[in-house]
Amino acid sequence: MLMRTDPFRELDRLTQQLLHTPGTWSRPSPMPMDAYREGEEYVIALDLPGVSPDAIDVDVERNMLTVKAERRPAAQADGVQMELSERPLGVFSRQVVLADTLDTEHIKADYEAGVLTLRIPIAERAKPRKVAVGGGSARKEISG
Repeated sequence: MLMRTDPFRELDRLTQQLLHTPGTWSRPSPMPMDAYREGEEYVIALDLPGVSPDAIDVDVERNMLTVKAERRPAAQADGVQMELSERPLGVFSRQVVLADTLDTEHIKADYEAGVLTLRIPIAERAKPRKVAVGGGSARKEISG
């Protein structure tokens, strides 16, 4: 599995931490991710704490998997004065280039405890298989 890399991602993350600038749709913040193989499928786990499931968008176009999410500010009652706000708000996004050996038609997505888990099965054509070797019973003689 290949992942799209952005050499400025870490610099953007540090800048956002220092300046507390929320991600926007044109310049989303990155989201932490783990990717690993488990049996006959690849698993991608993305941290999205505090994000409502209806604010998560998962798209696959060809072999490009795109996950976007938006954490909106919590509704506050009148007279509430914010003393400290460290939890990042705004738009988060991550793109992953998937190998041709994955079955993108059967991706399963679950969201629990602030973690979006995507399970992508390995395509049948990519699984190891035995090839039968036939023996040639009729021998041919070459005469010249």
